[in-house]
Amino acid sequence: MHDNVAFLANDIGRLFRKRFDAASGQAGLTGPQWRLLGAIQRNPGANQIALANFLDVEPITAARMIDRLEKAGLVERRPDPGDRRAWCLHLTEAAQPQIAEARALAEKVIARSLAGIDENDQALLRDLLGRMRDNLSEGCCGLDATEAAKHSSDDDAKVLING
Repeated sequence: MHDNVAFLANDIGRLFRKRFDAASGQAGLTGPQWRLLGAIQRNPGANQIALANFLDVEPITAARMIDRLEKAGLVERRPDPGDRRAWCLHLTEAAQPQIAEARALAEKVIARSLAGIDENDQALLRDLLGRMRDNLSEGCCGLDATEAAKHSSDDDAKVLING
């Protein structure tokens, strides 16, 4: 059972979320808030619906998270010029130190996960996982593999490491 690639991938994802959630607390955030800030950083001006889809949560859940981050001064809503009912979300300057701290913490989690794996094998692992993601994304939601990968909710760690 442990050599089943789907089981291993799911277990690794679960363990990453667990470690990132623990690390996010050190930055004064919850894991979901950390992922939301990363998503806004990568997609400045995105609206609540797009972010909810990206994070794979209901829009009301995203709205509550955004409300808390806005109240904390980390996110601001700006009117969407294309839709008077929607808001575009942006990080504030106050969010930048927390993003930097979160990135440093994420790098430590990633480094720990890759301990004992040489650079060539790490590159191969990234390549293989990227191809698997592309294979699974093909035809997803009418998007091609490249576009679907941009919207993948499992890409959160990369948000914080690669910015």
